[in-house]
Amino acid sequence: MIREETVFGPIKSRRLGTSLGINLLPTKGKFCNFDCIYCECGWNRDGRDDTRLPSAAEVRRALEDKLAELLLDGTRLDSITFSGDGEGTLNPEFPRIIDDTLRLRDAYCPEARISVLSNATRVHIPEVFEALQKVDNPIMKIDAPSNELIARINKPAPGYDLARVIDGLRRFNGNFILQTMFLRSSDYDSSEPAAVAAWMDIVRDLHPREVMVYTIDRETPQEGLQKFSVEEMRNLVKPLIDEGFSVQIRG
Repeated sequence: MIREETVFGPIKSRRLGTSLGINLLPTKGKFCNFDCIYCECGWNRDGRDDTRLPSAAEVRRALEDKLAELLLDGTRLDSITFSGDGEGTLNPEFPRIIDDTLRLRDAYCPEARISVLSNATRVHIPEVFEALQKVDNPIMKIDAPSNELIARINKPAPGYDLARVIDGLRRFNGNFILQTMFLRSSDYDSSEPAAVAAWMDIVRDLHPREVMVYTIDRETPQEGLQKFSVEEMRNLVKPLIDEGFSVQIRG
């Protein structure tokens, strides 16, 4: 499965354009409080050989070196994106790293947006929430509308509570992007009518500025997962589109 260096790319992202990645997690392992059945980084159990997290100073040096190189090459970035091998907000220096990244972005590529891909499990922590509010694109995940369904698809660590996540996301007052994976497995189907209806009610409650709906694009650790077509996903989210929500759909 995918293993990323601390700074990687840039790559062409389905959702974010030309994106330079930042991985705040082990470069040869995986560190996450989810164990998603579709994760391109594989199962957590297969990524335990490396548990070392990069420091803020290491991230800053690696990012500045890369941005200086891209500036000389004339490469234009659409996004500097925190993703990588697990949940980036678990790095204890996440708030400091965000501040460093904002300063470097302003110095080297002020037109680029700062994006954070997160499972939203730590938005209730004040310093994490404050850091996420500083970035251009806080992209927060809710894949299913109940703890029971999330247990099937995301396999979160003990203590996960969707209600707490929703309460935390309400504090953004809509100024965030909600991302949701659509897939079919042996015991979960994103298109099941009750699940779709409950998920749309969460979207209406949180009223994010944008909804990103996407499906499987790479190898998955659980076998037998089925992806959705763009047309299928568009039909499922049509009520939200009709209500005026901005919905980005990626196959």
